Amino acid sequence: MSDHSKLPSEHHESPEGTWWIWKVFIILLVVTTVEVALGIIKPEPLMVQVLGTSVLNIIFIVLTLFKAFYIVAEFMHLKYERSNFIWTITLPMLILIPYLTFIVLTEGGYMNVFE
Repeated sequence: MSDHSKLPSEHHESPEGTWWIWKVFIILLVVTTVEVALGIIKPEPLMVQVLGTSVLNIIFIVLTLFKAFYIVAEFMHLKYERSNFIWTITLPMLILIPYLTFIVLTEGGYMNVFE
């Protein structure tokens, strides 16, 4: 005879199991909203030049890096890994991203020098 107790039942995700995706959504929504609002408004106090660029650009870079690391931690489940593995992945990025950002901002400053 057949055993009907082993039949697959329809599985519905419970609302308690989806809280983390809503948390991620809200955090990314808030950060993106702040970025868009700052991009539209462009407050004059944030247009002060620091390190060859405006404070507003530095804020955009920091918020974008925050979103990138947060997405990697949440969706690639990196925050659940061992710390050695996390450092193996993040340390090169912590060195490479500021270096490349410095190069882009420095070389971008020379665009109008030769005209």
